Amino acid sequence: MGSSPTAPTALMETYNRLPIAFTRGKGCWLWDSNGNCFLDAVAGIATCSLGHSDRALRRELSKQLNRLQHVSNLFRIPEQEELAKWLVKNSCAQKVFFCNSGAEANEASIKLSRKYGHLIRNIENPIILSAKSSFHGRTLAALSATGQTKYHEGFGPLVKGFEFFSFNDIQSIERLLYRLEAEGPKVASVLIEPIQGEGGVNPGTKIFFKRLRELCDEYKVLLIFDEVQIGMARSGHWWGYQELGVEPDAFTIAKGLGGGHAIGALLVKEKADLFSPGDHASTFGGNPFACKAGLTVAKEIEKRKLLSNVQARGKQITSGLVQLINEFPHELKEVRGWGLLQGLVIQEDSTLIAEQLVKAAIKERLLIGSAGRKVVRIIPPLTITSNEVKKILIRLKSSLIATSK
Repeated sequence: MGSSPTAPTALMETYNRLPIAFTRGKGCWLWDSNGNCFLDAVAGIATCSLGHSDRALRRELSKQLNRLQHVSNLFRIPEQEELAKWLVKNSCAQKVFFCNSGAEANEASIKLSRKYGHLIRNIENPIILSAKSSFHGRTLAALSATGQTKYHEGFGPLVKGFEFFSFNDIQSIERLLYRLEAEGPKVASVLIEPIQGEGGVNPGTKIFFKRLRELCDEYKVLLIFDEVQIGMARSGHWWGYQELGVEPDAFTIAKGLGGGHAIGALLVKEKADLFSPGDHASTFGGNPFACKAGLTVAKEIEKRKLLSNVQARGKQITSGLVQLINEFPHELKEVRGWGLLQGLVIQEDSTLIAEQLVKAAIKERLLIGSAGRKVVRIIPPLTITSNEVKKILIRLKSSLIATSK
């Protein structure tokens, strides 16, 4: 017997769910339980890289299910080794650790940072530096690394060993490093997003990240990028660090890697390859099914030349959003982002908030997200077409008209 999306549920109330239940999808489109069709510019929160019910993913994962799903990391996993080989070949990394999510990947990077601090810098209580307005996950250490107090409320005491600087502010990171290192080594790593997603779609600047790389080299501190949201082609490059022209010592990925299937990873250069057997592990991480999903996504992005599509569609969205800003100057302020991670910023003195626009868009059969109170986030599948982008912009304009009445 079917159930209404608003019916009582046995689920814990950890989400403010919208009253829609989707039953099927194809490409950039989703159908709900009432047969309504929606244009999806959320993509499972930057996760469904190839869209919904992709033919290649269905084919390859069906084959994998007929062969092998899980054996654990007590044994060699050829699919895992193949995906790791692809990731190393197509990035600055030399080694890969697989897990199940972005939060787990960031947890692995935090443990790696502490081991680096103890082993390489001889620090008794290593400190990790993170940016204000950052978001690194919901597990306790990743939450402690998150520079937004609203996520901390009710979960103290947080994990110790984190200090915060202002994103894109060179003087802020310089002052913090100088103060902490004045009497000897204290800092193990800097954990930072190349572009802050949940924090409001704030892209890093090249001048800031160039100086940050110099500072990390000077102090022998690991530079770790959280690429959970921007990694895996969403910027129009494979990795967000390529937008900045700066290579990290390690970086984390998840979301888009599996195309909707649970997989995350920590990628490291040789200097950060410090884990020994028993240091870290994951029961499900890197299982054959998840790695086949990741490898299929990677190969399909290459085969379909989706990096070029992301760049072209990103420019198209930016241009369209700028036009909307000109049409609604009292409500809208600016557009910022890379590729298919775009943020439409609402004027601070406008009564309009992102949540209102998200709900208005649903009435126009458009799915968009928010990134804070005053930023609307547009993160469609990488396969989106020019015509579908036009539809996003038309429906978004109708939503703005509705909220302006």
